[in-house]
Amino acid sequence: MPTGPATARGRVREVLLAAGLTPETIRMAWADAMLVTSELTTNAVRHGGGLTGFSARVEAGSLELRISDASDELPTTRDPGNSFLPGGFGMPLVKRLCRSLDVRPEPGGGKTVVVVLPLLPASG
Repeated sequence: MPTGPATARGRVREVLLAAGLTPETIRMAWADAMLVTSELTTNAVRHGGGLTGFSARVEAGSLELRISDASDELPTTRDPGNSFLPGGFGMPLVKRLCRSLDVRPEPGGGKTVVVVLPLLPASG
């Protein structure tokens, strides 16, 4: 299991490459996948008591990420009126980039964030 954002990005990179996808073939989707992975794993480490589960898979032209942490607290966003305060902007960005985002409580405590990110081929 990844220990933080860098190792999680490495795992996603391996999954994408194993599916025959490269930065050249999916361009912005590759960057989006790395950004979403970073945001969600950073949240799990900083605010969720650490990563307790991680999976990444490519299916039907999309990347599905499942990132679990030890906290029962749901992700929050910062009020746009308080933009001078740090943090709180990652989840709106993740929501914007992903086709779907679901937060599921775990029976023994904690939660799993499940996102599906489209991997569209680059045009041109």
